[in-house]
Amino acid sequence: MFKKIIILIVLLLAVATGFLFRENIIKAYNEFGKNVQQFQKSDLGNIISQIGKEILTPPPLRIGGSENDVVLVKAKIIAQTNIQRFDNGMLPPLVENAQLNAAALAKAKDMFENQYFEHNSPSGVDPGALVKKYGYDYIVSGENLILGNFASEQEVVQKWMNSPGHRANILHARFSEIGVAMVKGEYEGHTVWIGVQEFGLPLDSCPEPSEALKIQIEAGKADLEARVAAIDAKKQEIDSTSRNSKRYNELVDEYNAMAQEYNAKVQVMKGLIVQYNSQINAFNQCVAGK
Repeated sequence: MFKKIIILIVLLLAVATGFLFRENIIKAYNEFGKNVQQFQKSDLGNIISQIGKEILTPPPLRIGGSENDVVLVKAKIIAQTNIQRFDNGMLPPLVENAQLNAAALAKAKDMFENQYFEHNSPSGVDPGALVKKYGYDYIVSGENLILGNFASEQEVVQKWMNSPGHRANILHARFSEIGVAMVKGEYEGHTVWIGVQEFGLPLDSCPEPSEALKIQIEAGKADLEARVAAIDAKKQEIDSTSRNSKRYNELVDEYNAMAQEYNAKVQVMKGLIVQYNSQINAFNQCVAGK
């Protein structure tokens, strides 16, 4: 009889210890909601910096000169520009861009049509808005304007080079593309040439963060939130179940399994977020020219 009593006491202690052990696990995992909120706030803090689209526009350059029969060619303006880049620092040649060409031509024609000689049109279109209108999205953009009569394309580019602001555009190390227009017409009662150079560094020069990875992270966040709700519901079910019932132990096991899956998902999400933030940082540094 005494032996049976000892066995019974041992069994009761074992059961009580089991419940206590499970309760401790529940208490430990019960912090998961707070943990995920902290995780999201800290690890999802990196965002793409607002691109400060830099537009370089030195004052338009008016040059005199007598009217002549010289025909100025766009391709030769680009060639002379690249010669200057090579001769003044061996900078890479600018690549002709069709969208920038279209913007430059539209700008030259608009200035003749509306009789103005400024970077901003009377309707308020600035050089940045102009190139974007023709499908050119940029990180850095610049515009050179010149008006007058000239003996050659070399003279046109040299006049720009003699002006500090225009020279800076021609020799800008970040510009990689160019568009040019040379148009002859009537301006303020005189027959003159208007020359336009549109410079740019296209936005796609910097690799943007993966949109697919961003979508995957957003889906993962939603999945974690759903798991939080499910684990909370399971905890409520445990609280409303008698500890002496078999179902109580089953619920605790289910709760702990759900919490373990949740924690495993959090680790996966952290890896994805670190990867995405690394892409964002690389993009931001590229945009800043670092």
